[in-house]
Amino acid sequence: MGWIIFILGTVGWHIGIYGMFKKMGADGNKAFVPFYNTWVMVEACGIKRLWFWLQFIPIVGQFITIWITIVYSMHFGKTSFLAHTAVVFIPFLYLPYLGFDKKVKWQGPESVKKYKKTPNREWADAAVFAIVAATIIRTFVFEAYVIPSGSMEKTLLVNDFLFVNKMSYGPRLPVTPLSFPFVHNVMPFSETRPSYLKWLQLPYKRLPGFTEVKRNDVVVFNVPAGDTIINEPGFGSLNMYYDVLRKNYRGDRDALLAEHPDIVVHPLDKTDNYIKRCTGAPGDDIQVIKGQLYVNDKPAYVPPFSQTDYLVKTNGTAFTPEFISDSLNIDGNKPEEEQDLFVVDSVTYLINMTASAAAIAQRQPNVKSVVANDLDDRGVFPFDQANYPWTPDNYGKLHIPKRGETITLTPANIAIYRRLVKNYEGNTLEEEPNGKFIINGKETNTFVTKYNYYWMMGDNRHRSQDSRFWGMVPETHIVGKASFIWFSWSKGPRWGRLFQGIK
Repeated sequence: MGWIIFILGTVGWHIGIYGMFKKMGADGNKAFVPFYNTWVMVEACGIKRLWFWLQFIPIVGQFITIWITIVYSMHFGKTSFLAHTAVVFIPFLYLPYLGFDKKVKWQGPESVKKYKKTPNREWADAAVFAIVAATIIRTFVFEAYVIPSGSMEKTLLVNDFLFVNKMSYGPRLPVTPLSFPFVHNVMPFSETRPSYLKWLQLPYKRLPGFTEVKRNDVVVFNVPAGDTIINEPGFGSLNMYYDVLRKNYRGDRDALLAEHPDIVVHPLDKTDNYIKRCTGAPGDDIQVIKGQLYVNDKPAYVPPFSQTDYLVKTNGTAFTPEFISDSLNIDGNKPEEEQDLFVVDSVTYLINMTASAAAIAQRQPNVKSVVANDLDDRGVFPFDQANYPWTPDNYGKLHIPKRGETITLTPANIAIYRRLVKNYEGNTLEEEPNGKFIINGKETNTFVTKYNYYWMMGDNRHRSQDSRFWGMVPETHIVGKASFIWFSWSKGPRWGRLFQGIK
């Protein structure tokens, strides 16, 4: 449907310009020559030729073309705000009207010189310019992002406000261009109403010439498992559809729909934004052994402020509140569900803290032992305990595919690659009872990837919903690189965190 609208729009625009050129006394066929058609408009309107060349700037040039078309329409006596809105949103209808309605005449540059904007029109044009400029910057250059959870503590804290650099890995062109400005996937003051229209869906495209995501970069991305959500408060990406379907309904979709009928399928660029550290790059092998991450059989980089859960056994003497807050750097004012310290029994604490804080705790006279807690959760990707009996702290070994890599599919590993083949790369996949596979109608047991894939993990390893729980992130879902903290708040500004870089 989206491609039909796009094609009709493109054809309608050119047909309209054809008629307008004829009315102007020019050769109408010039309307069908790419870029030369706007050169004719620039010459006819007396616009500086620089504007023609600025059209070749990626992304921004498209808006300049729209502006040139608006100026050209003014030479037909169409100077109202409503007329210019029609040029922007329905050019495939409005331009043919200008080109073929006998009442509309070419009036030339002199008529435009006589036109004077009203104060209200000046304000309206300024507002439109500001919205367009801000939308371009937000979509292609950088975007503000606020940390919603503790999955990256203490590298990043809840209510750290970041700038995300979308130029780092190449700006991604919008897949879903029809969207309410300045919001992501839900309308303002709403938890469930989508902010976009899926009438027009464009293929994934990223501008070339930029760097790839590097291992250990802190990255913002569209969470792949958020493509389908239960569109109710308390669900979304907080309580994911696939988790609910698997854990609560044992894969029975009909039973889930009977209780949660409001299901939304997001386009890839409209799933919720997550922020994690890229711990596995294309071609890497990742493994977690007793909580320690290994990449290509070598111990991985450990962020200095990363946290994990420790079991701390004491002789029964309690820690003082001052020691907990000042020495262990634990904020006791967090909501109950986000607390970092829990009393297990009279001699045992479960504390989420950094390695340096754990070392401080170990040196206390009332402490007998400090041991990293073993997170024994069996609900991890690829959700096949028969073949992959993994947990978050004992995970893998798992290979991260790179672009152009040939993968051999087997009944044992299809759980790892099923979503890659179908959801991320858009193929049909049938699994035969005899262990054979049919991809796009052809029997085969090999598959060649067309995208790079990444493994994302939170620095707060025991408090992070990350790739261990939903799998690999395709390059199509990468938004940008977290650059620096421009503001931070917790019952007041955290002055020491302002304008900090992110490592």
